[in-house]
Amino acid sequence: MSELYRALRISDGLHAVGRRDPQRLALECEGRRFTYGELRERVQRVSGAALRELGVNLGDRVAILAPNCAEYPELLCGFSDVGGIVVTLNARSPAAEIAATCRDCSPSVLVAHPSLEAVAREALALGLGDRKPRLIVLGSEYERWLASHSPIDDRELPHFAETEPFTLVYSSGTTGQPKGIVISHRSRALTFHGMAMEYGCYSPDDRFLALAPMSHGAGFAFMMCTLYFGGFVEIATRFDPARVLERLAMGRFTGVFMVPTHFQAILALPAETLARYRGAFEALQTIISNAAALPQPLKEKVIDYFGEGLLHETYGSTEAGIVTNIRPQDQLRTQQSVGRAFALNEIRLLAPDGSEVPVGEVGELFSRSPYLFESYWNKSELTAECVREGGWVSAGDLARRDAEGFLYIVDRKKDMLVTGGFNVYPREVEIVLEQHPAVRESCVVGVPDAHWGERVRGFVVLREGQEAGQALADDIVAFARLQLAGYKVPRELGFIDAVPRNVGGKVLKRELREGAHPYFAIHTK
Repeated sequence: MSELYRALRISDGLHAVGRRDPQRLALECEGRRFTYGELRERVQRVSGAALRELGVNLGDRVAILAPNCAEYPELLCGFSDVGGIVVTLNARSPAAEIAATCRDCSPSVLVAHPSLEAVAREALALGLGDRKPRLIVLGSEYERWLASHSPIDDRELPHFAETEPFTLVYSSGTTGQPKGIVISHRSRALTFHGMAMEYGCYSPDDRFLALAPMSHGAGFAFMMCTLYFGGFVEIATRFDPARVLERLAMGRFTGVFMVPTHFQAILALPAETLARYRGAFEALQTIISNAAALPQPLKEKVIDYFGEGLLHETYGSTEAGIVTNIRPQDQLRTQQSVGRAFALNEIRLLAPDGSEVPVGEVGELFSRSPYLFESYWNKSELTAECVREGGWVSAGDLARRDAEGFLYIVDRKKDMLVTGGFNVYPREVEIVLEQHPAVRESCVVGVPDAHWGERVRGFVVLREGQEAGQALADDIVAFARLQLAGYKVPRELGFIDAVPRNVGGKVLKRELREGAHPYFAIHTK
Protein backbone atom coordinates (compact mmCIF):
# COMPACT_ATOMS: atom_id res chain seq x y z
CA MET A 1 0.00 0.00 0.00
CA SER A 2 1.19 3.50 -0.82
CA GLU A 3 2.97 5.38 1.98
CA LEU A 4 0.68 8.32 1.16
CA TYR A 5 -2.31 6.34 2.38
CA ARG A 6 -3.55 7.37 5.81
CA ALA A 7 -6.01 5.06 7.56
CA LEU A 8 -9.07 6.83 8.94
CA ARG A 9 -9.35 7.38 12.69
CA ILE A 10 -12.26 8.87 14.62
CA SER A 11 -9.80 11.31 16.19
CA ASP A 12 -8.38 12.61 12.88
CA GLY A 13 -10.30 15.88 12.83
CA LEU A 14 -9.58 16.71 16.47
CA HIS A 15 -5.83 16.23 15.95
CA ALA A 16 -5.82 18.21 12.70
CA VAL A 17 -7.55 21.23 14.27
CA GLY A 18 -5.37 20.92 17.37
CA ARG A 19 -2.26 21.28 15.18
CA ARG A 20 -3.39 24.12 12.96
CA ASP A 21 -5.57 26.14 15.33
CA PRO A 22 -4.75 25.15 18.94
CA GLN A 23 -6.43 28.22 20.46
CA ARG A 24 -9.82 27.44 18.91
CA LEU A 25 -12.41 26.61 21.57
CA ALA A 26 -13.42 22.93 21.33
CA LEU A 27 -15.81 22.10 24.15
CA GLU A 28 -17.42 23.24 27.36
CA CYS A 29 -18.98 21.15 30.10
CA GLU A 30 -20.24 22.46 33.44
CA GLY A 31 -18.00 25.52 33.25
CA ARG A 32 -14.88 23.61 32.16
CA ARG A 33 -13.52 24.78 28.82
CA PHE A 34 -10.91 23.22 26.55
CA THR A 35 -9.28 24.54 23.39
CA TYR A 36 -8.38 22.14 20.61
CA GLY A 37 -4.74 22.37 21.62
CA GLU A 38 -5.55 21.46 25.22
CA LEU A 39 -7.92 18.69 24.22
CA ARG A 40 -5.41 17.20 21.79
CA GLU A 41 -2.71 17.18 24.47
CA ARG A 42 -5.05 15.37 26.88
CA VAL A 43 -5.87 12.80 24.22
CA GLN A 44 -2.14 12.24 23.63
CA ARG A 45 -1.59 11.79 27.38
CA VAL A 46 -4.34 9.17 27.51
CA SER A 47 -2.71 7.37 24.58
CA GLY A 48 0.71 7.57 26.17
CA ALA A 49 -0.51 6.21 29.49
CA ALA A 50 -2.48 3.48 27.75
CA LEU A 51 0.60 2.24 25.88
CA ARG A 52 3.33 2.78 28.47
CA GLU A 53 1.61 1.97 31.76
CA LEU A 54 -1.58 0.06 31.04
CA GLY A 55 -0.22 -1.99 28.17
CA VAL A 56 -3.29 -1.46 25.99
CA ASN A 57 -2.60 -3.08 22.62
CA LEU A 58 -4.54 -3.51 19.40
CA GLY A 59 -7.84 -5.21 20.15
CA ASP A 60 -7.77 -4.82 23.94
CA ARG A 61 -11.03 -3.61 25.43
CA VAL A 62 -11.30 -0.50 27.61
CA ALA A 63 -14.66 0.13 29.33
CA ILE A 64 -16.09 3.55 30.26
CA LEU A 65 -18.79 3.85 32.91
CA ALA A 66 -19.79 7.50 33.02
CA PRO A 67 -22.62 9.92 32.34
CA ASN A 68 -21.93 12.75 29.93
CA CYS A 69 -18.78 14.54 31.04
CA ALA A 70 -15.90 16.59 29.64
CA GLU A 71 -13.55 13.59 29.70
CA TYR A 72 -15.68 11.37 27.48
CA PRO A 73 -14.32 12.47 24.06
CA GLU A 74 -10.68 12.38 25.21
CA LEU A 75 -11.13 8.84 26.54
CA LEU A 76 -12.78 7.71 23.30
CA CYS A 77 -10.01 9.18 21.17
CA GLY A 78 -7.03 8.48 23.43
CA PHE A 79 -7.68 4.77 23.93
CA SER A 80 -8.81 4.10 20.36
CA ASP A 81 -5.73 5.88 18.93
CA VAL A 82 -3.58 3.01 20.27
CA GLY A 83 -5.95 0.37 18.94
CA GLY A 84 -8.02 -0.15 22.09
CA ILE A 85 -11.68 -1.05 21.61
CA VAL A 86 -13.78 1.33 23.70
CA VAL A 87 -16.77 -0.26 25.45
CA THR A 88 -19.33 2.42 26.36
CA LEU A 89 -21.31 1.14 29.35
CA ASN A 90 -24.78 2.45 30.16
CA ALA A 91 -24.41 4.80 33.12
CA ARG A 92 -27.85 3.75 34.39
CA SER A 93 -27.07 0.04 34.49
CA PRO A 94 -26.97 -1.79 37.82
CA ALA A 95 -23.78 -3.51 38.94
CA ALA A 96 -25.02 -6.97 37.91
CA GLU A 97 -25.61 -5.83 34.32
CA ILE A 98 -22.24 -4.09 34.16
CA ALA A 99 -20.54 -7.22 35.45
CA ALA A 100 -22.32 -9.39 32.87
CA THR A 101 -21.32 -7.05 30.04
CA CYS A 102 -17.69 -6.96 31.18
CA ARG A 103 -17.58 -10.76 31.49
CA ASP A 104 -18.65 -10.89 27.85
CA CYS A 105 -15.94 -8.52 26.55
CA SER A 106 -13.15 -8.84 29.21
CA PRO A 107 -11.87 -5.24 29.44
CA SER A 108 -8.36 -4.66 30.75
CA VAL A 109 -9.28 -1.17 31.99
CA LEU A 110 -12.46 0.22 33.55
CA VAL A 111 -12.76 4.02 33.76
CA ALA A 112 -15.54 5.18 36.09
CA HIS A 113 -17.08 8.55 36.91
CA PRO A 114 -16.91 9.47 40.64
CA SER A 115 -20.71 9.28 40.86
CA LEU A 116 -20.52 5.65 39.69
CA GLU A 117 -17.42 4.50 41.56
CA ALA A 118 -19.47 2.50 44.06
CA VAL A 119 -21.36 0.75 41.23
CA ALA A 120 -18.08 -0.01 39.46
CA ARG A 121 -16.55 -1.51 42.60
CA GLU A 122 -19.69 -3.56 43.21
CA ALA A 123 -19.45 -4.91 39.65
CA LEU A 124 -15.78 -5.78 40.22
CA ALA A 125 -16.72 -7.63 43.40
CA LEU A 126 -19.24 -9.71 41.45
CA GLY A 127 -16.39 -10.94 39.26
CA LEU A 128 -15.61 -10.05 35.65
CA GLY A 129 -14.28 -13.37 34.46
CA ASP A 130 -10.64 -14.34 34.09
CA ARG A 131 -9.40 -10.74 33.91
CA LYS A 132 -9.72 -8.16 36.67
CA PRO A 133 -9.54 -4.75 34.96
CA ARG A 134 -7.56 -1.81 36.29
CA LEU A 135 -10.04 0.70 37.76
CA ILE A 136 -9.40 4.41 37.11
CA VAL A 137 -11.77 6.96 38.66
CA LEU A 138 -12.31 10.31 36.96
CA GLY A 139 -11.71 13.45 38.96
CA SER A 140 -8.60 14.15 41.03
CA GLU A 141 -7.26 10.58 40.71
CA TYR A 142 -7.60 10.67 36.92
CA GLU A 143 -6.08 14.16 36.65
CA ARG A 144 -3.02 13.06 38.67
CA TRP A 145 -2.71 9.95 36.53
CA LEU A 146 -2.98 12.00 33.34
CA ALA A 147 -0.43 14.58 34.51
CA SER A 148 2.09 11.85 35.32
CA HIS A 149 2.31 10.80 31.66
CA SER A 150 3.76 12.91 28.87
CA PRO A 151 1.87 13.28 25.58
CA ILE A 152 2.70 10.58 23.09
CA ASP A 153 4.38 11.55 19.84
CA ASP A 154 2.43 10.72 16.67
CA ARG A 155 5.33 8.55 15.52
CA GLU A 156 4.88 6.30 18.55
CA LEU A 157 1.28 5.46 17.74
CA PRO A 158 0.77 1.96 16.29
CA HIS A 159 -0.36 1.58 12.69
CA PHE A 160 -3.47 -0.48 12.09
CA ALA A 161 -6.20 -0.80 9.45
CA GLU A 162 -9.17 1.57 9.55
CA THR A 163 -11.44 -1.46 9.57
CA GLU A 164 -10.15 -2.37 13.04
CA PRO A 165 -12.77 -1.88 15.79
CA PHE A 166 -13.05 1.52 17.39
CA THR A 167 -15.91 0.70 19.75
CA LEU A 168 -18.00 -2.11 21.11
CA VAL A 169 -21.56 -0.90 21.77
CA TYR A 170 -23.88 -3.14 23.72
CA SER A 171 -27.45 -3.05 22.47
CA SER A 172 -30.08 -1.84 24.87
CA GLY A 173 -31.84 -5.15 25.08
CA THR A 174 -35.25 -4.05 23.72
CA THR A 175 -36.02 -7.63 22.66
CA GLY A 176 -33.80 -9.72 24.89
CA GLN A 177 -30.25 -10.22 26.09
CA PRO A 178 -27.94 -7.31 25.15
CA LYS A 179 -25.32 -8.06 22.54
CA GLY A 180 -22.04 -6.36 21.65
CA ILE A 181 -21.94 -4.56 18.30
CA VAL A 182 -18.47 -4.00 16.81
CA ILE A 183 -18.01 -0.72 14.90
CA SER A 184 -14.86 0.26 13.04
CA HIS A 185 -12.98 3.56 12.76
CA ARG A 186 -13.87 3.63 9.05
CA SER A 187 -17.59 3.25 9.74
CA ARG A 188 -17.74 6.13 12.21
CA ALA A 189 -15.36 8.47 10.37
CA LEU A 190 -17.31 8.12 7.10
CA THR A 191 -20.56 8.59 9.02
CA PHE A 192 -19.23 11.96 10.20
CA HIS A 193 -18.62 13.02 6.60
CA GLY A 194 -22.15 12.04 5.61
CA MET A 195 -23.59 13.90 8.59
CA ALA A 196 -21.65 17.07 7.80
CA MET A 197 -22.99 17.04 4.24
CA GLU A 198 -26.59 16.26 5.20
CA TYR A 199 -27.35 18.29 8.31
CA GLY A 200 -25.60 21.61 7.67
CA CYS A 201 -24.52 22.16 11.28
CA TYR A 202 -21.03 20.67 11.44
CA SER A 203 -18.74 23.26 9.90
CA PRO A 204 -15.87 24.81 11.90
CA ASP A 205 -18.13 27.80 12.54
CA ASP A 206 -21.00 25.76 13.99
CA ARG A 207 -21.88 25.31 17.65
CA PHE A 208 -23.64 22.16 18.83
CA LEU A 209 -25.54 21.38 22.04
CA ALA A 210 -25.01 17.72 23.02
CA LEU A 211 -27.82 16.39 25.23
CA ALA A 212 -28.07 12.66 24.53
CA PRO A 213 -26.03 10.07 26.48
CA MET A 214 -22.62 9.57 24.90
CA SER A 215 -22.68 5.93 25.96
CA HIS A 216 -25.25 5.49 23.19
CA GLY A 217 -24.10 5.36 19.58
CA ALA A 218 -26.17 8.33 18.38
CA GLY A 219 -25.31 10.46 21.40
CA PHE A 220 -21.62 9.89 20.76
CA ALA A 221 -21.79 10.43 16.99
CA PHE A 222 -23.78 13.67 17.02
CA MET A 223 -21.41 15.10 19.62
CA MET A 224 -18.14 13.84 18.15
CA CYS A 225 -18.92 14.97 14.61
CA THR A 226 -18.60 18.56 15.86
CA LEU A 227 -15.06 17.95 17.10
CA TYR A 228 -14.17 16.03 13.94
CA PHE A 229 -14.71 19.17 11.84
CA GLY A 230 -13.47 21.83 14.25
CA GLY A 231 -16.71 23.23 15.64
CA PHE A 232 -17.66 23.95 19.23
CA VAL A 233 -19.73 21.58 21.39
CA GLU A 234 -21.29 22.11 24.78
CA ILE A 235 -21.87 18.84 26.63
CA ALA A 236 -24.90 18.77 28.92
CA THR A 237 -24.55 16.43 31.88
CA ARG A 238 -28.31 16.17 32.37
CA PHE A 239 -31.44 17.11 30.46
CA ASP A 240 -33.37 20.07 31.85
CA PRO A 241 -36.07 21.13 29.35
CA ALA A 242 -36.35 24.73 30.58
CA ARG A 243 -32.55 25.09 30.59
CA VAL A 244 -32.36 23.72 27.03
CA LEU A 245 -34.87 26.27 25.78
CA GLU A 246 -32.96 29.04 27.51
CA ARG A 247 -29.64 27.91 25.98
CA LEU A 248 -31.08 27.59 22.47
CA ALA A 249 -32.79 30.99 22.69
CA MET A 250 -29.51 32.71 23.60
CA GLY A 251 -28.37 32.30 19.99
CA ARG A 252 -25.26 30.38 20.98
CA PHE A 253 -26.04 27.12 19.14
CA THR A 254 -26.64 26.29 15.50
CA GLY A 255 -27.42 22.59 15.99
CA VAL A 256 -28.96 20.22 18.53
CA PHE A 257 -29.90 16.55 18.64
CA MET A 258 -32.95 15.41 20.62
CA VAL A 259 -35.03 12.27 20.95
CA PRO A 260 -38.87 12.32 21.05
CA THR A 261 -38.99 12.26 24.86
CA HIS A 262 -36.91 15.46 24.90
CA PHE A 263 -39.47 17.18 22.67
CA GLN A 264 -42.34 15.88 24.81
CA ALA A 265 -40.74 17.30 27.95
CA ILE A 266 -40.04 20.69 26.36
CA LEU A 267 -43.54 21.10 24.94
CA ALA A 268 -45.04 20.09 28.31
CA LEU A 269 -43.45 23.11 30.00
CA PRO A 270 -45.81 25.80 31.36
CA ALA A 271 -47.41 27.97 28.69
CA GLU A 272 -45.71 31.11 30.00
CA THR A 273 -42.28 29.45 29.67
CA LEU A 274 -42.97 28.37 26.09
CA ALA A 275 -44.31 31.80 25.20
CA ARG A 276 -41.19 33.49 26.60
CA TYR A 277 -38.89 31.71 24.14
CA ARG A 278 -41.13 31.27 21.09
CA GLY A 279 -39.54 32.91 18.07
CA ALA A 280 -36.16 33.30 19.76
CA PHE A 281 -34.26 30.62 17.83
CA GLU A 282 -32.86 32.66 14.94
CA ALA A 283 -29.35 31.21 15.23
CA LEU A 284 -30.57 27.62 15.22
CA GLN A 285 -30.06 25.97 11.83
CA THR A 286 -30.67 22.29 12.52
CA ILE A 287 -32.66 20.08 14.88
CA ILE A 288 -32.02 16.36 14.52
CA SER A 289 -34.39 13.72 15.88
CA ASN A 290 -33.47 10.04 16.17
CA ALA A 291 -33.68 6.88 18.34
CA ALA A 292 -37.47 6.43 18.11
CA ALA A 293 -40.28 7.36 15.74
CA LEU A 294 -41.45 10.95 16.06
CA PRO A 295 -45.28 10.82 16.10
CA GLN A 296 -46.78 13.08 13.43
CA PRO A 297 -48.77 15.23 15.90
CA LEU A 298 -45.62 15.79 17.96
CA LYS A 299 -43.59 16.50 14.83
CA GLU A 300 -46.06 19.18 13.78
CA LYS A 301 -45.89 20.79 17.24
CA VAL A 302 -42.08 20.82 17.13
CA ILE A 303 -42.13 22.55 13.75
CA ASP A 304 -44.78 25.01 14.89
CA TYR A 305 -42.80 25.95 17.98
CA PHE A 306 -39.20 26.01 16.74
CA GLY A 307 -39.98 27.06 13.16
CA GLU A 308 -39.95 25.49 9.72
CA GLY A 309 -36.77 24.55 7.87
CA LEU A 310 -34.97 23.08 10.91
CA LEU A 311 -36.14 19.55 11.67
CA HIS A 312 -34.43 16.43 10.34
CA GLU A 313 -35.67 12.98 11.39
CA THR A 314 -33.09 10.26 10.97
CA TYR A 315 -33.70 6.52 10.97
CA GLY A 316 -30.99 3.94 11.52
CA SER A 317 -29.61 1.32 13.85
CA THR A 318 -26.36 0.59 15.64
CA GLU A 319 -25.73 -2.20 13.13
CA ALA A 320 -26.51 -0.23 9.97
CA GLY A 321 -25.62 3.30 11.06
CA ILE A 322 -27.70 6.11 9.54
CA VAL A 323 -30.00 4.64 6.87
CA THR A 324 -32.46 7.40 5.96
CA ASN A 325 -33.18 11.05 6.69
CA ILE A 326 -36.27 13.14 6.11
CA ARG A 327 -35.30 16.72 5.43
CA PRO A 328 -37.13 19.82 6.67
CA GLN A 329 -38.87 20.54 3.37
CA ASP A 330 -40.52 17.10 3.36
CA GLN A 331 -41.66 16.93 6.98
CA LEU A 332 -45.18 18.27 6.55
CA ARG A 333 -45.94 16.98 3.07
CA THR A 334 -45.50 13.37 4.16
CA GLN A 335 -47.07 11.53 7.08
CA GLN A 336 -44.82 9.40 9.33
CA SER A 337 -42.12 8.99 6.67
CA VAL A 338 -38.47 8.62 7.69
CA GLY A 339 -37.37 10.07 4.36
CA ARG A 340 -35.14 8.76 1.62
CA ALA A 341 -31.85 6.90 1.70
CA PHE A 342 -29.00 8.68 3.51
CA ALA A 343 -25.78 9.43 1.59
CA LEU A 344 -23.99 6.33 0.22
CA ASN A 345 -26.85 4.06 1.30
CA GLU A 346 -28.63 1.47 -0.81
CA ILE A 347 -31.93 0.10 0.48
CA ARG A 348 -33.92 -3.03 -0.39
CA LEU A 349 -37.26 -4.17 1.02
CA LEU A 350 -37.41 -7.95 0.89
CA ALA A 351 -40.15 -10.55 1.24
CA PRO A 352 -39.46 -13.71 3.31
CA ASP A 353 -38.40 -15.52 0.13
CA GLY A 354 -35.72 -12.91 -0.58
CA SER A 355 -37.52 -11.16 -3.45
CA GLU A 356 -38.00 -7.40 -3.50
CA VAL A 357 -41.52 -6.26 -2.65
CA PRO A 358 -43.39 -3.86 -4.96
CA VAL A 359 -43.93 -0.18 -4.16
CA GLY A 360 -46.45 0.19 -1.35
CA GLU A 361 -46.01 -3.28 0.11
CA VAL A 362 -44.28 -4.18 3.37
CA GLY A 363 -40.89 -5.89 3.40
CA GLU A 364 -37.92 -6.32 5.71
CA LEU A 365 -35.56 -3.39 5.32
CA PHE A 366 -31.98 -4.21 4.30
CA SER A 367 -29.33 -1.56 3.70
CA ARG A 368 -25.78 -1.47 2.39
CA SER A 369 -23.33 1.37 3.02
CA PRO A 370 -19.83 2.15 4.38
CA TYR A 371 -21.41 2.75 7.79
CA LEU A 372 -22.22 -0.88 8.58
CA PHE A 373 -21.03 -2.64 11.73
CA GLU A 374 -18.34 -5.30 11.54
CA SER A 375 -19.99 -8.09 13.56
CA TYR A 376 -21.59 -9.04 16.84
CA TRP A 377 -18.96 -9.66 19.48
CA ASN A 378 -18.22 -13.40 19.68
CA LYS A 379 -21.57 -14.22 18.06
CA SER A 380 -20.85 -15.35 14.51
CA GLU A 381 -24.19 -17.14 14.12
CA LEU A 382 -26.11 -14.03 15.14
CA THR A 383 -24.03 -11.96 12.70
CA ALA A 384 -24.89 -14.37 9.89
CA GLU A 385 -28.61 -14.04 10.68
CA CYS A 386 -28.74 -10.30 9.95
CA VAL A 387 -26.21 -10.11 7.07
CA ARG A 388 -27.11 -11.26 3.55
CA GLU A 389 -24.75 -12.03 0.71
CA GLY A 390 -23.30 -8.87 -0.82
CA GLY A 391 -23.10 -6.99 2.46
CA TRP A 392 -26.80 -6.28 3.03
CA VAL A 393 -27.72 -5.80 6.69
CA SER A 394 -31.08 -5.86 8.47
CA ALA A 395 -31.85 -4.62 11.97
CA GLY A 396 -35.19 -6.42 11.83
CA ASP A 397 -37.39 -3.50 10.79
CA LEU A 398 -40.34 -3.74 8.41
CA ALA A 399 -41.02 -0.89 5.99
CA ARG A 400 -42.79 0.16 2.83
CA ARG A 401 -41.74 2.63 0.12
CA ASP A 402 -43.88 5.01 -1.93
CA ALA A 403 -43.48 5.99 -5.57
CA GLU A 404 -41.18 8.92 -4.68
CA GLY A 405 -38.81 6.69 -2.73
CA PHE A 406 -39.92 7.85 0.74
CA LEU A 407 -39.71 5.10 3.33
CA TYR A 408 -42.17 4.37 6.13
CA ILE A 409 -41.16 2.17 9.05
CA VAL A 410 -44.11 -0.08 9.74
CA ASP A 411 -42.67 -1.87 12.76
CA ARG A 412 -39.97 -4.14 14.05
CA LYS A 413 -40.14 -7.65 12.64
CA LYS A 414 -40.04 -9.05 16.19
CA ASP A 415 -42.83 -6.71 17.33
CA MET A 416 -45.26 -7.72 14.58
CA LEU A 417 -48.05 -9.86 15.97
CA VAL A 418 -50.39 -12.33 14.31
CA THR A 419 -54.00 -12.48 15.48
CA GLY A 420 -56.42 -14.89 13.85
CA GLY A 421 -53.99 -15.37 10.97
CA PHE A 422 -53.71 -11.64 10.23
CA ASN A 423 -50.51 -9.60 10.58
CA VAL A 424 -50.78 -6.54 12.82
CA TYR A 425 -48.06 -3.90 12.82
CA PRO A 426 -48.20 -2.18 16.24
CA ARG A 427 -46.85 1.12 14.95
CA GLU A 428 -49.82 1.48 12.60
CA VAL A 429 -52.18 1.12 15.58
CA GLU A 430 -50.09 3.51 17.72
CA ILE A 431 -50.29 6.22 15.09
CA VAL A 432 -54.10 6.04 15.20
CA LEU A 433 -54.29 5.98 19.01
CA GLU A 434 -52.07 9.08 19.19
CA GLN A 435 -54.56 11.00 17.06
CA HIS A 436 -57.15 10.81 19.86
CA PRO A 437 -57.27 14.19 21.66
CA ALA A 438 -56.79 12.59 25.10
CA VAL A 439 -53.67 10.60 24.14
CA ARG A 440 -50.14 11.97 24.30
CA GLU A 441 -48.25 8.76 23.50
CA SER A 442 -49.03 5.09 22.99
CA CYS A 443 -47.47 1.65 22.79
CA VAL A 444 -49.07 -1.51 21.36
CA VAL A 445 -47.98 -5.09 22.04
CA GLY A 446 -49.23 -8.59 21.33
CA VAL A 447 -50.08 -10.95 24.19
CA PRO A 448 -50.86 -14.69 24.01
CA ASP A 449 -54.48 -15.65 23.32
CA ALA A 450 -55.80 -19.23 23.39
CA HIS A 451 -58.29 -18.58 20.57
CA TRP A 452 -56.61 -16.00 18.31
CA GLY A 453 -52.96 -16.89 18.93
CA GLU A 454 -52.28 -13.28 19.96
CA ARG A 455 -54.49 -10.35 20.84
CA VAL A 456 -53.79 -6.64 20.62
CA ARG A 457 -53.19 -4.80 23.88
CA GLY A 458 -52.61 -1.05 23.85
CA PHE A 459 -51.11 1.26 26.44
CA VAL A 460 -51.54 5.03 26.39
CA VAL A 461 -50.07 8.02 28.18
CA LEU A 462 -52.78 10.62 28.67
CA ARG A 463 -52.49 14.35 28.22
CA GLU A 464 -52.58 16.50 31.32
CA GLY A 465 -56.06 16.88 32.79
CA GLN A 466 -57.43 13.60 31.37
CA GLU A 467 -58.84 11.02 33.79
CA ALA A 468 -58.22 7.32 33.15
CA GLY A 469 -61.14 4.92 33.36
CA GLN A 470 -63.32 2.44 31.50
CA ALA A 471 -65.34 5.16 29.77
CA LEU A 472 -62.26 6.81 28.31
CA ALA A 473 -60.78 3.44 27.35
CA ASP A 474 -63.99 2.60 25.46
CA ASP A 475 -63.95 5.99 23.74
CA ILE A 476 -60.31 5.68 22.62
CA VAL A 477 -60.91 2.20 21.19
CA ALA A 478 -64.13 3.32 19.49
CA PHE A 479 -62.11 6.12 17.89
CA ALA A 480 -59.52 3.60 16.66
CA ARG A 481 -62.24 1.32 15.28
CA LEU A 482 -63.30 4.08 12.88
CA GLN A 483 -59.86 4.01 11.23
CA LEU A 484 -58.60 0.43 11.61
CA ALA A 485 -59.72 -3.01 10.52
CA GLY A 486 -61.41 -4.84 13.39
CA TYR A 487 -58.57 -7.30 13.97
CA LYS A 488 -56.12 -4.41 14.49
CA VAL A 489 -58.17 -2.67 17.19
CA PRO A 490 -56.93 -3.20 20.79
CA ARG A 491 -59.05 -5.60 22.80
CA GLU A 492 -57.48 -4.28 25.98
CA LEU A 493 -56.27 -0.82 26.89
CA GLY A 494 -54.05 0.21 29.78
CA PHE A 495 -53.12 3.66 31.10
CA ILE A 496 -49.48 4.26 32.05
CA ASP A 497 -47.57 7.28 33.30
CA ALA A 498 -44.81 6.95 30.70
CA VAL A 499 -43.76 4.61 27.92
CA PRO A 500 -40.73 2.65 29.19
CA ARG A 501 -37.57 3.53 27.30
CA ASN A 502 -33.88 2.75 27.51
CA VAL A 503 -31.11 5.34 27.86
CA GLY A 504 -31.04 5.82 24.08
CA GLY A 505 -34.77 6.58 23.90
CA LYS A 506 -35.88 3.28 22.36
CA VAL A 507 -39.16 1.82 23.59
CA LEU A 508 -38.88 -1.26 25.81
CA LYS A 509 -41.96 -3.16 24.64
CA ARG A 510 -40.79 -6.25 26.45
CA GLU A 511 -41.46 -4.51 29.78
CA LEU A 512 -45.08 -3.87 28.78
CA ARG A 513 -45.51 -7.29 27.22
CA GLU A 514 -44.18 -9.16 30.22
CA GLY A 515 -45.02 -6.75 33.06
CA ALA A 516 -48.08 -6.81 35.29
CA HIS A 517 -49.57 -3.52 34.08
CA PRO A 518 -53.34 -3.08 34.71
CA TYR A 519 -55.64 -2.65 31.73
CA PHE A 520 -59.33 -2.33 30.82
CA ALA A 521 -60.97 -5.04 28.73
CA ILE A 522 -62.85 -3.74 25.71
CA HIS A 523 -65.95 -5.63 24.60
CA THR A 524 -65.61 -5.68 20.83
CA LYS A 525 -68.40 -6.72 18.52
